[in-house]
Amino acid sequence: MILFSLLSCSKDIKISEVKEKNLEDQMIELYNEGYRVYLDGDTIFAAKKFNEAELIFPQSDWAPKAALMSAYVYYADDYYKDAIYQLERYLKVYPKHKDQDYAHFLLGMCFYENIVDEKRDLEPLLRSKKEFEFVIKNYPSTDFATDAKFKIELINDRLAGKEMYIGRHYLKSK
Repeated sequence: MILFSLLSCSKDIKISEVKEKNLEDQMIELYNEGYRVYLDGDTIFAAKKFNEAELIFPQSDWAPKAALMSAYVYYADDYYKDAIYQLERYLKVYPKHKDQDYAHFLLGMCFYENIVDEKRDLEPLLRSKKEFEFVIKNYPSTDFATDAKFKIELINDRLAGKEMYIGRHYLKSK
């Protein structure tokens, strides 16, 4: 019996090895998957993958990029409220990240895209102007500042249109 058990145990044993990925590799994999899914047109799933990538390893260099990509994906597909939320969170969580200029510009664009006309709510107008002015003041040598100057001119035209609308209203009502 002992001889039988020794012989049966002496055969070549195949060992399956489970290779654990480190957090950085998992994060990069999720980031890349989010990017592929975004290119395929699934905005919500892509944003989810970018958020997962950020949550797995928030201390990584990839985490702020993933957070910003999540916001961009929402912005690109006209989910402005979600993009605004993601951008404001990004600005709070990563205040020293190198892409602050882009985040502020994209936030301004989210508000800018919500401008309907001068007869409606002024909040998107004023908030977009504030973000664009921030970009111009703090990042004057970037392409974002150049575009922000142009956007502010358009916003000022809208604000002037609002004043004209109010003036016409009071003129009619004497």
